[in-house]
Amino acid sequence: MTYAITQTCCNDATCVAVCPVNCIHPTPEERAFGSTEMLHIDPRACIDCGACSDACPVDAIFPVDALSAGQREYADINAAYYEGGEPAPETEGPNFHVWGEPVFERSLPSDFGPLRVAVVGTGPAGMYAAQDLLLHTAAEVTLIDRLPVAGGLVRYGVAPDHPATKKVGETFSRFHSHPRVRMHLGIEVGRNVSAQELSAHHDAVIYAVGASTDRRLGVSGEETPGCLSATGFVAWYNAHPEAVAQGVDLSAERVVVVGNGNVALDVARILVADPEALAGTDIAAHALDALRASRVREVVVLGRRGPGDAAYTRSELLALKHVPGVEVVVDDHDPRTAAAIDAVGTRDRAAVLRGLARVGTDAAPPVGGERRIVLRFHSEAVEVLGGDSGVRSVRVTDGGGEGPVELRAGLLLRAIGYRGLPVPGLPFDEASGTVPHEGGRVAGLPGSYVVGWIKRGPSGGIGANRTCAAETVGTLLADAVAGTLPAPTGDAKAFRRLARQRNRRVVDARGLAAIDRAERDRGRREGRPRVKLATVEELVATARSGRLLRLPR
Repeated sequence: MTYAITQTCCNDATCVAVCPVNCIHPTPEERAFGSTEMLHIDPRACIDCGACSDACPVDAIFPVDALSAGQREYADINAAYYEGGEPAPETEGPNFHVWGEPVFERSLPSDFGPLRVAVVGTGPAGMYAAQDLLLHTAAEVTLIDRLPVAGGLVRYGVAPDHPATKKVGETFSRFHSHPRVRMHLGIEVGRNVSAQELSAHHDAVIYAVGASTDRRLGVSGEETPGCLSATGFVAWYNAHPEAVAQGVDLSAERVVVVGNGNVALDVARILVADPEALAGTDIAAHALDALRASRVREVVVLGRRGPGDAAYTRSELLALKHVPGVEVVVDDHDPRTAAAIDAVGTRDRAAVLRGLARVGTDAAPPVGGERRIVLRFHSEAVEVLGGDSGVRSVRVTDGGGEGPVELRAGLLLRAIGYRGLPVPGLPFDEASGTVPHEGGRVAGLPGSYVVGWIKRGPSGGIGANRTCAAETVGTLLADAVAGTLPAPTGDAKAFRRLARQRNRRVVDARGLAAIDRAERDRGRREGRPRVKLATVEELVATARSGRLLRLPR
């Protein structure tokens, strides 16, 4: 029996490190690692030890014999990766692994004093950086987040029907109460404290602030009510405090989603999923109520290029085909779409579309029937039509040779990419939406570093931040050894006083633990993993009370 890596693979390569026979590829040392959608296990070399499964932070690795019906395709996907001939395992030596010379790139000399490092942002990028520092050095880490709760993208970006992916948060949470960690949640750089004040109290500062806004379509009517960003919609159904009040009108039968990356598939799937299936997840209570009353029956996903150029991953597309009660179809308005699907090889992403029904998308959504998702390629939105009462329809290009066609819809979600925002006190590249850097070192600002999407742009999933953080931490430690870090003028106690002077409602590790207990307690009452507190006021009050919320029966 062999093991296989499945849909929820996060690419952080923890499994690669523990495999005794080097049968998981691509590894971080291989060129393909930076662009791979997922990692793969070689069935010819796997010795069924299960070490990779035990180490996986997102429960993505299973014995092939234990795969569910919806996961069995992953056994073939893993095997197909090696048809091109990946390196065979070494069979000489006691452990069969091709080990190189040990390297300690992210460590400090034994006589080097502990560094005091602030990490701004508690999402995956920030926490991988903190983890690296805590495991490889004696550094003292200050965790800072502008929200009064930790988690970042794991808490507010991962779809609620992907609970295995959220488990990586458990790996990070064990560092929240680490004896060398101090936590200040609810502190925003540029509002409560300046970048200069932060640097004055730490040897180094790592900014892991992500890419928190979205890219615009730039078409007429984009400001019409009911034309929203997928970023905001994701935040809304994940109970982000800044998105609760916006509300989403789901009274129309059709929604148009512009973009064809994983976020576009996420929002399409949530819109038509069975609300009772979502009731067993940590989806926001207000979103669950709205979805139960929703009239949405069809989501049209627009991609301006062909199926071979779609940005979503093969694993997410495969998962879309197995959503109960939802039909996934391909719009055949453009003859290039069918030709591309029929011509691709079995290893190509577009091969997943074979066997799906090919239909035409009429001006009006279909009446009755099952809920469905329509993948429409070679098509883009050129105008949003409507008024003060909301979106009425969307004009989209028709690659079949005719002019733009009008699709009746009551909601448009743009999912065409994320974009970083400037951090006050740091340089910023407007073109890329990132902070200029050299190996993570902020250009022209000694002692300041970046990691994650604010460093490299909105590319790569959760696991990509592990190698990104390793580079940044390595650069920081090299600077420390070289003596180029500016000396801080304030200590940890002084910063704690400063933080509490600027925001009396700062949440620490004990407060975060109280929030976690309260949400899990609410979840147990409703048969869910947790029910998230959805406003800043609820989060702060729960953190300060230090006890479980007692809800009325």
